[in-house]
Amino acid sequence: MARKAKKRRYSRSSGSDVESEMRRYKKGTAKSGRGGRGGRVKSRKQAIAIGLSKARKKGKKVPKKASTRKSAKKTSRKSSKSSKSSKKSSKRKSSKR
Repeated sequence: MARKAKKRRYSRSSGSDVESEMRRYKKGTAKSGRGGRGGRVKSRKQAIAIGLSKARKKGKKVPKKASTRKSAKKTSRKSSKSSKSSKKSSKRKSSKR
């Protein structure tokens, strides 16, 4: 079967912003925080995130930030707890007979 053409999620110019930030990170001159007052960037992921945020500020095509994992976990836990509690109550009723 033929592959479907996928949409580009990031513009090529946003990739160049990330690339330049990675160069700064490798050189050791990349700094985080407002005005670079947060200290040196110590991880590759952080350097990529800074590059993407700079691209967003310039108005380039970059996907929106993903929601935090904590909120996603909380919603899934709530739904699983409610189903478990209903199962427990049905078991209790049958055991009393």
